Amino acid sequence: QVQLVESGGGSVQAGGSLRLSCVVSGYTISSACMGWFRRVAGKEREGVAAIYNGGGSTNYIDSVKGRFTISQDNARNTLYLQLNSLKFEDTAMYYCAVDEACALAHGIWAANIWGQGTPVTVSS
Repeated sequence: QVQLVESGGGSVQAGGSLRLSCVVSGYTISSACMGWFRRVAGKEREGVAAIYNGGGSTNYIDSVKGRFTISQDNARNTLYLQLNSLKFEDTAMYYCAVDEACALAHGIWAANIWGQGTPVTVSS
């Protein structure tokens, strides 16, 4: 059974930083397509960052480019998202996900295995 467990969310002031972690069990991430998504209450979930090609390729939505960094540690089977220069509009529930079809590698924000989410709140 595949499990994704996120942690690292919290409350920070604008301009602050957080590091989200996603520990994966039951699935080897070394060659997987994975991503971070977020959802604001009342809005559609949106893709934020993706990683594939064994961690050698990444994609970001424009609003987080230069501020967020996605990475993976294959030895720990863990996905990370470093969030810097946080803005109020980054406030959301953040989810890590596995995309077995690897649509993420083609710029399609899709996934089929999800974690439970970790909340990020940025105060202005």
